[in-house]
Amino acid sequence: MPRPYQNEPPKYNKLYLDKKKGKICGVCAGISDFSGVDITIVRVVAILGLISPASGVVVIAYFLMCWLLDPKPSDLFDSKEQDDFWKGVRTQPKNTIRDVRHKFREIERRLRAAEAHVTSREYNLHKEFEDLKKN
Repeated sequence: MPRPYQNEPPKYNKLYLDKKKGKICGVCAGISDFSGVDITIVRVVAILGLISPASGVVVIAYFLMCWLLDPKPSDLFDSKEQDDFWKGVRTQPKNTIRDVRHKFREIERRLRAAEAHVTSREYNLHKEFEDLKKN
């Protein structure tokens, strides 16, 4: 199904219906995909909600979500790696920020080491010897 706004890019952190993995409307599969919780656990919680005293509320909420949520676009992610990345961001945003911060610190450390090596006297001396060998 085409998106209502074709020029608008898909939102990676939005709750969608996942009709491919769903049993009825795809609500539980969509919640599972969005939250990172196993789909079986989401379905068990939904079934427990149906046998609880508040089963009417659960049924109404389920069908409201069926009606209000957009289906998951088939072209939401370009690759499996991108899908895994966004699932990780949704389930552990603090860990994602921490990991990115750690990677940037490691890159900065390596860049400083390379800069110190290139600007050192030994590098210049070694380069001059290499130039002499070539001539």
